[in-house]
Amino acid sequence: MALSDLLYPDNPKRKQELINLHQELLDCMSTNFRATNELVGVLNKHLGCTITPIEMRESSTVKENCEIIIQVMSEIQHQVQKIDSDMKEKLEPVLYQKLYDIKEPELEKIAIAQRVFSIILGEATSTAAMVAVKLLGSSFLTLTVSKLIGLLAAIGASVLGGVSITIIGLGLEMILHAILGAVERSQLLTAVRSYEKHLAEFKAASEKYQRAIREVTSLVRQQVE
Repeated sequence: MALSDLLYPDNPKRKQELINLHQELLDCMSTNFRATNELVGVLNKHLGCTITPIEMRESSTVKENCEIIIQVMSEIQHQVQKIDSDMKEKLEPVLYQKLYDIKEPELEKIAIAQRVFSIILGEATSTAAMVAVKLLGSSFLTLTVSKLIGLLAAIGASVLGGVSITIIGLGLEMILHAILGAVERSQLLTAVRSYEKHLAEFKAASEKYQRAIREVTSLVRQQVE
């Protein structure tokens, strides 16, 4: 047992809390990586995008993995914004407005979008148009993705942003080994509280993000079936 653990017996407990929180964060991030790749697959297959799928890197830090997913989320935002620009450019103003009119029947919106994709892609399925309408008409861009990008950036910049995602053994010790006594206790308390706050917000935003993707992918599966 370390000298600091003898002087401050709650330190081992705090360390374990931090490890548990860290694992929760990584589990949540892993689910977001999978969900993001599902959406990337849909965009590439049906909307002609060429976004590269991503994977968590066990040899990298939390911050570096946050940056990986932020980059692809930003690319998704860019692609959806491009779809919107294409719609605005190629449609008459009245038809373009119909895409965002909540009172307009969805089948009509899909028919409008399909006209544009037939021009852009040369050939367009109703599935492609449906995906575009779903992404353009939801809060996916304006709220869900933007919120999650902000939280990922905050997590990357937090106390443990520099920790490798492989938490067994050395990850935390790299930060904690030089901190003794009351300083260690103070740092641990700060880190735990910071992680608890980030994790609560991150999990809530992630659930909305994953739900938005499921809405799109489930519609695609129904179309295929």
